[in-house]
Amino acid sequence: MDQEKSAVFLELLAREASAIEFEAPVVDARAAGAPPETIARLEEAKLSALRVRALLEHRARREAELSALFETAGDLAGLREVGAVLEAIVRRARRLLNADIAYITLHDPERGDTYMGVTDGSVSAAFRDLRLPMGAGLGGLVAQTGTPYSSPDYFADDRFRHQEEIDAAVKEEALVAILGVPVRLGTRVIGVLFAANRSARPFTQEEVALLGSLAAHAAVAIDNARLLEETRAALEELSAANELIQDRSASVERAGQAHDRMLGLVVRGGGVEDVAAVVTDVLGGGLVVLDADGRRLAAVGTLGELDDVQVAEAATASRALGRAVRRGEVWVASMATGAEPLGTLVLRAAAEVTATEQRILERAALVTALLLLFRRTAAEAEERVRGELLDDLLSGRVAHPDSLRGRASLLGVDLDAPHVLITARHAPGEPGRRQRAAFWATSQAAARHGLAAARGDETILLLPGTDPGPQAQRVAHELGALLGIPVTAGAGGPVRGLAGIAAAHREAQRCADTLLALGRAGAGVSAAELGFVGLLIGQDRDVAGFLGSVLGDVLAYDRRRGTALVRTMEAYFGSGGSLARTAEVLHIHVNTVTQRLDRIGRLLGDDWQDPERALEIQLALRLHRLQVGDLG
Repeated sequence: MDQEKSAVFLELLAREASAIEFEAPVVDARAAGAPPETIARLEEAKLSALRVRALLEHRARREAELSALFETAGDLAGLREVGAVLEAIVRRARRLLNADIAYITLHDPERGDTYMGVTDGSVSAAFRDLRLPMGAGLGGLVAQTGTPYSSPDYFADDRFRHQEEIDAAVKEEALVAILGVPVRLGTRVIGVLFAANRSARPFTQEEVALLGSLAAHAAVAIDNARLLEETRAALEELSAANELIQDRSASVERAGQAHDRMLGLVVRGGGVEDVAAVVTDVLGGGLVVLDADGRRLAAVGTLGELDDVQVAEAATASRALGRAVRRGEVWVASMATGAEPLGTLVLRAAAEVTATEQRILERAALVTALLLLFRRTAAEAEERVRGELLDDLLSGRVAHPDSLRGRASLLGVDLDAPHVLITARHAPGEPGRRQRAAFWATSQAAARHGLAAARGDETILLLPGTDPGPQAQRVAHELGALLGIPVTAGAGGPVRGLAGIAAAHREAQRCADTLLALGRAGAGVSAAELGFVGLLIGQDRDVAGFLGSVLGDVLAYDRRRGTALVRTMEAYFGSGGSLARTAEVLHIHVNTVTQRLDRIGRLLGDDWQDPERALEIQLALRLHRLQVGDLG
C-alpha cells in the first residue's frame, strides 16, 4: 500500500504538477487515519519528489537559457536589422527572468544623453519615450561604474541620483524592483539592459549573469550594425569609382565568410590552429597565437622575427582599447575575459589591412578566446575528476576496490595494468604557474590513460608503464621547459593493482627529496638510478640500522659530548683529505682538526680512511644528512 501511495509522487512528477499538489497524498493519508510510520514514509517520499522537481525545474531553466543564447547567436549570424535583434534580446530577457518588463537604453553621442531603445512589457507611453541625462538614475550608476546593479525597491534606494522626471516615469510604469547590466563595446559602456518587476523581489546571481550574457549579445548586434553602417557609408562615398565599390563589397563578403567559417569552427569543435588557418586564408600573410605568457600556441604562415617587448606593449594597448592595434608591419589583437588576459594574435599581413580586415582579426581574437575558455573549462573538469580518483588511491584506503576500478574504467584507466607513480616538485610561484602545471599533467594523463593530481607545488602522475626512471626524466624535462624553472621528479613502481600505489607515491617522494638534498634539482630518477642510496630508500630498507653500524659510535659521541665529529668528517672528505681546507671550512685551527680526526680514529678504528671503508662512511654520512632532513 505504501508503495502505491509513494508512486503517486512519481505520477505528479510525470505530469509536472505544482508544488502544492505534492501535499495531497500526505493529507489524504492523514485523513484516512494512516499510522504515523506510513505518514513519515510519505513525508520522506514527498520531500524527495520535491527535490527532484526542483532539480528538473532548474535544468529546464538552464536549457531555456542556453536555447535563448543560441537563438540570439543565430540572430547575430543572420543579422539584417539591429532593431529586430535587440527586440528579440529584450523579449528573451523578460521571459527568462520572469520579469514584468525588460528594456534597453542606449547612449546618444550627438545629444549627449540616453534614450529608451527597445522595451517589452511596457504600458506607459511616457516611459517608452523617456530620455535620461547622462549619469542619472540606476542606469546612470551602471553606465558610470560598468558594473551590474539591482534594486529590490527602487524608490527606497539611495545609492544613485534620483531625478523627478525619471521617478515619475518609473512610478507611472509601476516598477519596484529593477536590475541593470552594462552593454559594453570594447571598454566603453554604450547602454544598459534592464529587467524589472512591479513588485519587490531580489535578483539572483544567476539572473545577473544571464542578463549580462544577453547584454553582450546586444553589444555585438550594435557593433555589427555599426560595421554595416560604416560599410554602406563607404560604398556611398565610393559610388563614383566602380572598381573601389567592388573591392569594398568583396571585402565585406570576405568578412562575412570569415565570420561564418569561424562560427562553424566553434560549432564543430575546432581548435586554435583552425582559427589561425581561417585568418591567414582570408587575409594572407602569417599569424601566430600566443598564450598569456607569450608562448606560441599555434602558428600559420611566415612571420619572421618578432619583437617580444613590442608585441607585449601592443597587446596591453589592444586590451585597453578593445581593438586590434598596429605596430610596424604587424597587427596585434589581445584576447581577454574581463581583466584576465588569455593571449594575443599577431598578424603580419601580405598587404595593407583594411578596417574590415582589422575587424576580422578582432573577431578571430574573440573566437579564439572562446575556444581557450572552453579548453580551460574542459581541462579543469578533467583535472578535478582524475585528481579526486588519484587522491583516493594515494590515501591507501582501499575499502571499495571495485568502485575505484569502476571509476578508473570510466576514465579509460586500467588499474590492474602496470603503472609508475611520478612526483614532480617545482619552486613556489604565481598561481598561473600552478595552473599551467596542472593543465599539462591533466593533458598527459588523458592522452596516456593515466591519472594526475596537483597538491600545492607538487604535481603527481600515475602513468601506464614499467620504466619509472625514464618517465621521471621525461616529466622533469618537459614540465621544466613549460614552466621555465627546474622541475625535480621522483618515480616509484612499477605497481599493479590498488594496494601498491600509496607505497609507490612515498617512494617517489623520497626519490624527489633525495635529488633535492643531493643538489640535483631539475633531474628525474627512480630508486634504481640512485645506486646504493636508491637501494636504501626504495623499498623501506633499514637505513637506521646501516647508519648505526657505520657511524653509531661517532653519532653517540656527538650526542653525549655536544661535539661536531660528524661535521668534521663531512668537511674532511669534502676537502679531499686536506687538513688546511678542512680547518678553513670549519673555521677552526688545524690542530683542532687533527685532534678530532684522532678521536674519530679511536671510535671507528684505524682503517676508517682506507678506500673501501671510506666509501662506506661517506655514503653513511650522506644518508645521515638525508635522514636529518626527514628523508629517512
